[in-house]
Amino acid sequence: MLLQAGQHAPLFDLLDADVETVSLADFRNRCRVILYFYPKDDTPGCTVEAIEFSDLQDDLTRLETVVLGVSMDDCVSHGSFRDKHGLTIRLLADADGEVCRKYKVLVDKAVDGRPRKGILRSTFVIDKQGVIRSAQYGVNPRGHAAEVLQFVERMEIDANR
Repeated sequence: MLLQAGQHAPLFDLLDADVETVSLADFRNRCRVILYFYPKDDTPGCTVEAIEFSDLQDDLTRLETVVLGVSMDDCVSHGSFRDKHGLTIRLLADADGEVCRKYKVLVDKAVDGRPRKGILRSTFVIDKQGVIRSAQYGVNPRGHAAEVLQFVERMEIDANR
C-alpha cells in the first residue's frame, strides 16, 4: 500500500554527497522537508528536476523547508552530479534501496528486456511534526518543483491562520 497524506514519514539515516549522515529525525520541529526520489543521477529528467529544486532554494529556505533528493546512486555519483550542475539541494545515497522500499517507490522496470527494480519518481512533503502532507507517485519532473513550492506556500498560509 502506498504512503498517503496524514501518515508519519518513515524515519531514515542516509549519507549525502559529502559522506555526511542526514537523519530525517533531525528536521523534526525545525523545518518542513521535501523528500523526492529520482531514478538516476545526471539523466535528463533527473537533472531538470534537481536544477528546478535548486533554483527555488531561496524561496524554500524562506518557508523553512529543506529539499532532500534520494536515489540509489552512491555518494561519489551524487557529488559529481551536484558539482556538474551547481546543485544546492542535498542528495542522499540509498544504495541498498532500504529507504526506497519504506517509501514504496521501488517498481519493476524492464531494462534491456530484463526485469529490474527502479525508482518511480515520487515526492513527499513532510511537515515539521514528521507527518506526510503530500505524497505524489509517478510525477513529471519538468515544472514539478514549482508545483511543490506552491503546495508549501499554501501550507504556510494555513499554518498562519
